[in-house]
Amino acid sequence: MGEDSNLAEVLRARIQDLEDKVEALRISRRVLMNLIDSVEREKREQVNSLEIQNERLQKNNCRYAKAIMCRNAKITELEEKLRLARNVNNRTGNSST
Repeated sequence: MGEDSNLAEVLRARIQDLEDKVEALRISRRVLMNLIDSVEREKREQVNSLEIQNERLQKNNCRYAKAIMCRNAKITELEEKLRLARNVNNRTGNSST
């Protein structure tokens, strides 16, 4: 009888130990899930922020490209006017000599 009592006590202690470990695992799981949620939320916020920044940079890039194209067109126009003015001067200069 004493042997059965001792075995029962050992088994109870083992059961209690296992129950404590299960509870610790549950707590660890909750902590890990909370950490995962936090990391995913931060990731979504960062992606959102980067998407907004990307859109802003693309708009700025488009604006700068348009400005460069306009300036290039103006330069081309002025170069053409200068070329025409030189041709006119060359004709008037050549005919008088």
